[in-house]
Amino acid sequence: MKQSWLGVSVLANKLRFYLNEKPVEVEVDAKDLLVDVIRGKFGFTGTKKGCSTGDCGVCTVLLDGEPVRSCIMLACMVEGKRVTTIEGIGDESNIHPIQQAFIEEGGIQCGYCTPGMILTTKALLDKKKDPSDEEIKTALSGNFCRCAGYSKIIKAVKTAGKNMM
Repeated sequence: MKQSWLGVSVLANKLRFYLNEKPVEVEVDAKDLLVDVIRGKFGFTGTKKGCSTGDCGVCTVLLDGEPVRSCIMLACMVEGKRVTTIEGIGDESNIHPIQQAFIEEGGIQCGYCTPGMILTTKALLDKKKDPSDEEIKTALSGNFCRCAGYSKIIKAVKTAGKNMM
């Protein structure tokens, strides 16, 4: 007899998608969360687990360029799509302008929220290089920071936008 969860088979299935621009294939159960697949099966630990309810934003990844909460998204929902984690936009040898701006402007303290902030910023700046303070606040409204304070983060987003023009 076939097991099901929310009407979907929970037997292991092959999932094919692009992770940080590389085609990948992995076995997942229908109930596996994207955050767990990214961290556990691929080892990309920049994607954090926080609230597990989609409220804090630390689990943010880009799905076809749009920010999504990987802690509430079933992995099977990314079949054939492009998922970008913080590891996919830059590293120590090739730092992304957004990462550089966050460093320069003090938009990082403990760093726990930073990957989600940076990926949400990337989605915003890919659409508009010179967003207003209000547009930045709206874009980042689902990402919480308890350390750095939002004024430095907003300044970092503005600096990144200028550097990307």
